[in-house]
Amino acid sequence: MDKFIYKKRAGITALTASMADFTYVKHCHEEYAMGVTLRGVQQYNLDGSFQSSYRDGVMLFHPEQVHDGRAQDRSGIDYVMIYIQPGLFLDLLGKKDIVKFDAPIVYNRRLEHSILSLVRAIFSDQDEAVCSEMLIRIAHHFSDIDMQVMPRRNDRLITRAKDMIHASLNDVLKLDELSRELGMTKYQFIRAFKASTGISPYRFFLNSKLEHAKRIIEQKKDIYSAVAACGFVDLSHLNRHFKRVYGITAMEYLSYIE
Repeated sequence: MDKFIYKKRAGITALTASMADFTYVKHCHEEYAMGVTLRGVQQYNLDGSFQSSYRDGVMLFHPEQVHDGRAQDRSGIDYVMIYIQPGLFLDLLGKKDIVKFDAPIVYNRRLEHSILSLVRAIFSDQDEAVCSEMLIRIAHHFSDIDMQVMPRRNDRLITRAKDMIHASLNDVLKLDELSRELGMTKYQFIRAFKASTGISPYRFFLNSKLEHAKRIIEQKKDIYSAVAACGFVDLSHLNRHFKRVYGITAMEYLSYIE
């Protein structure tokens, strides 16, 4: 049976998950994400390569890194994840610029145990100070992890396109208007955007709407504010798309983080 449970504490979102039949659609997160495969083999496409995380594998994702996800077979997988805002994570590392990990999966026992300890602390309602101390311990382990500063894309058109998309999340995506504003044909824009980001403009738009909806749910504890602010037709429309990225509906997510 597929099961996804979220909990947020000290600014960190934790997930415990078990899945066999569920498949994540291609998506990305605004946060840094790191997790541990506890059972089975987790497989996903990432940056044009196919990855397999075996038991004790620590999976590492930088912000806006596009991926999907599934279990290798019907026996399923169990895993945990934590999601950390970029500003917080970079502050802990003592860095200013977004960094990316050289290896998407590492087998580092100290890092693994620290992530598992933080997840347990969050789900057992430990004090925020305790969770923050555990997060600092996790950051210390990244001295053992090879990483590098993300190269700055000299692609002002794509950056501008992202800004325009983020400014109209409560509307429908108007590709003709967007591409015309950028001085491109619609199909030139789609090809250029996907080549730069690894994801189509529509999928980026929908992913951004869902990330925005998730933040509104966390901040306002109001599911219908998320529906209205993000331009979804109704709650069922939001729930359907939310589940394909997060494994649960927006309504279920609200019940976990209230």
